[in-house]
Amino acid sequence: MESRSVILDHKPGAALHLSTFFPATSARGPYADTLVVFLNGLALPSLSWNPAVERLISNRHEEAGLPLPALLCYDRYGQGESDPDPTDPPGTPYGHDLSTAAEDLHALLTRVCRDYLDREPDDTRLVLVCNSIGCALARLYAGAHPGRVEGLLFLDSMIANTDFVSLFPDPDAATWGPDDDASLPPGVSPEDLRHARAKIAKIFHPTVPNGEKLDRRYLPQLLPRADAPALPPGPSGKMPLLTVVGHDWDTFAEENEQNRFGWFYAGDINSGLQGPMGIPKAVSNAYINPAWAAYNEDLTKLAESEGVKSAKGCGHFIQKDDPEFVASELRSLLDAISTR
Repeated sequence: MESRSVILDHKPGAALHLSTFFPATSARGPYADTLVVFLNGLALPSLSWNPAVERLISNRHEEAGLPLPALLCYDRYGQGESDPDPTDPPGTPYGHDLSTAAEDLHALLTRVCRDYLDREPDDTRLVLVCNSIGCALARLYAGAHPGRVEGLLFLDSMIANTDFVSLFPDPDAATWGPDDDASLPPGVSPEDLRHARAKIAKIFHPTVPNGEKLDRRYLPQLLPRADAPALPPGPSGKMPLLTVVGHDWDTFAEENEQNRFGWFYAGDINSGLQGPMGIPKAVSNAYINPAWAAYNEDLTKLAESEGVKSAKGCGHFIQKDDPEFVASELRSLLDAISTR
């Protein structure tokens, strides 16, 4: 991968950091018109994709001699090695939202296609590989630019239409009574629910700021449903191919219980990791995991999909926990796209 820096016309004075792999046109074969774009979550920058990308290049291209499309990783404004968004207002922790990030992505892809791939954006097939909030970004981008996206790989999409706290029942609600205490799942107490709700509110609620200044407060309004709107047809005229991958329930629950953050971290990552998560496994398995699994199932209705896959042994950051799995799923997706 080659590091690059790009300044987009609509945001002068602020550079975006890119990592690219642009094979010779002759080495791209059926992917001569294809660009794979990796979309980060909030907690991990574009560097998190490097192990998976290196395995893809090594296993498919260098060892097997198979063609590869162009590959692009990048840090959004305010993330990783990129500069802050120059349009973010000062004096507030809230800045641009995902709709703005989708516009930035379109401007970036227009520049990359024209300057590095010698192609017009409308003549380029896109494959989007996403983790966490990057999946929500991919949905907004594809919806705003029909005819561009041919394939998507969702790696543990965030639940975009929740405040996360409401995933857990409230034992302090006025309607809560002794029968509710008695009906709690085994291993779950009212105090466990209070702890989980307080911890989630402090760390993951949409109002919690983040270093990127990506405003998540209105994301539930931008994407109110997991199963709609359907993604528009891609360059082939067919619905995009979509692979949906969820985390391993046991690994995820174990990470939450052992104070390791098993899902995206929205706040200041340095201070946040100093405090314990400590959510019992029984709580994660009773409330978080089922809700996430249902959300993933609904995501498969957005496009042509074969159902939800589970990344065994992986928490929320699948590209970090098993880069070989990600490279393998991307290889399969590329093979399917090449025959359309």
